[in-house]
Amino acid sequence: MRALVLDDRVTLQESRPSPNPREGEVLVRVNCAGICETDLQLIKGYMGFRGVLGHEFVGVAESGPLAGRRVVGEINCACWTCDTCRRGLHTHCPNRTVLGILNHDGAFADLIAVPQRNLHEVPESLADEIAVFTEPVAAAFQIPAQIAIRAQDRIIVLGDGRLGNLCAQVLARRSDHVLVIGKHREKLALLASLGIATAHLSDPLDDRSADIVVDCTGSDTGLPTALRLVRPRGTIVLKTTVAGTQTLAWAPFVIDEVTLVGSRCGPFDQALAALEKGEVNVQPLISERFDLAKGIEALERAQAKSVLKVLLEIS
Repeated sequence: MRALVLDDRVTLQESRPSPNPREGEVLVRVNCAGICETDLQLIKGYMGFRGVLGHEFVGVAESGPLAGRRVVGEINCACWTCDTCRRGLHTHCPNRTVLGILNHDGAFADLIAVPQRNLHEVPESLADEIAVFTEPVAAAFQIPAQIAIRAQDRIIVLGDGRLGNLCAQVLARRSDHVLVIGKHREKLALLASLGIATAHLSDPLDDRSADIVVDCTGSDTGLPTALRLVRPRGTIVLKTTVAGTQTLAWAPFVIDEVTLVGSRCGPFDQALAALEKGEVNVQPLISERFDLAKGIEALERAQAKSVLKVLLEIS
């Protein structure tokens, strides 16, 4: 099969062996995959990953109860037998692999092996290019799953890119006071067209006024900026994963009693339902589409500051 493989660098392999499914796994023929910030950070050395990249995908199951149907897949492949899994924390299983991120080949390929229990059927009304957003939309829904959000909460989302846009859309359905702060006026204009308030990072900002700040910057400057904007006893939600070592003075967390919440993967059922109902608008995020044969070019293009979502059309 064809696959985009990260070793010392990313290469397109034309005849890589197809995955050999483990017990409980099924093969999925990938229709479409999305490039996200985590993929770009992996290329820079994050997690030390080696293998087939990609974890946002929609495809057709080739076996199992959903054989012949379109599916999306949760990315954490847990053992389901350890103490952590038995406590209901399977996304934090110490024995887990993660599709395209940790010890498990990903979806930038013709085929991917996925645990059957990770798969969710895609509603017939959802086009592939919409369903492929299920994983990042689910990540946005993880925020209200972790912390209580009230209509009067003042929420700032840092970052106007792919994930920042989705988080803002999800949070704006719960709070009347969502503001996205970013660096790219065309991306901010897109958010404004959805009725979401925006500000440029260079604009005068009210320091220490936000109840909740969500860092979606993908930059090591995100957390220090969040600390400047959050009120005492406020909450910072950290969505950013960055390659390399971060340095930060931690005293403000103690002095201002700020709560820091790490936030990662979320509920696929809620994401699929929101996409089916049109509650989250992802179509405007699609910047370009590439065939898998031009995958290297697609990854390079996804790094451009002006680009939001790049999709790989595979099958």
